[in-house]
Amino acid sequence: MKRKVTRAFILIIWCCLSTATLQAQSYAFGFKGGPTIGTQRWDNSFQRDPLFRYHGILFIESASEDTRFALFAQGGYHIKGSAIRTFPQVIQTPAGLQSLPGLTIPFEFRNISVTLGGKQRYDLGSFTQLYYLLGIRGDYTLSTRLSPDFVDDNDPYRLIYPIEPFVNKFNYGVTLGGGFEFPFSEYIGGILEFTVNPDFSRQYNQPRIENVRNPNPFGGSNTITIPERQIFNLTFEVTLGLRFLHKIIYVD
Repeated sequence: MKRKVTRAFILIIWCCLSTATLQAQSYAFGFKGGPTIGTQRWDNSFQRDPLFRYHGILFIESASEDTRFALFAQGGYHIKGSAIRTFPQVIQTPAGLQSLPGLTIPFEFRNISVTLGGKQRYDLGSFTQLYYLLGIRGDYTLSTRLSPDFVDDNDPYRLIYPIEPFVNKFNYGVTLGGGFEFPFSEYIGGILEFTVNPDFSRQYNQPRIENVRNPNPFGGSNTITIPERQIFNLTFEVTLGLRFLHKIIYVD
């Protein structure tokens, strides 16, 4: 996994630097990251809660003094998914009352994302700029976490949860949002950004599976049918970062 992450970031950096070189103009670059709220839409399945994780991004963008519009390229590591949460409760058993602790079961898709798009700036004052952005995004899934730690591959309950063969490694969607830029000096500034990131493709696409052994010994039938399951990702991200300006000055 570490080797895949390294190769992906090298590719992202190379693409970004190539874009800036071809444009032959001033540009800005930097890094940013922060918390991610992941949600998912699952067809024909149980209710899920938001997943709270994180993201980290490298970016580069054009920085012309003649226009407030900029083209950007960025790539980063994003953990997407959802969760199931149960609350502490007390149940009656043959041995008496028993306390059950609260439980969180995460479903994670650890993705590398590359986004190409544009951003438009507006002056809010001498030291602050507001901007909005829109980009087309492609994702590659490096690894997953699709079931609780206490469920292994031989567990009869395994098929209740998603399984690796039906994960789509490549996905696409858009990134849209906006934020603020705060210059600390002529060449260094801060970023506060808010984005919404819906996927248009299915992160998981499982057909109907019939004649599965019933894991519930009191369920009646010896076999059950696992219904079709499709999973779409949607994340909300709050991002803080640093932006560095690289000026190209032409001298006659």
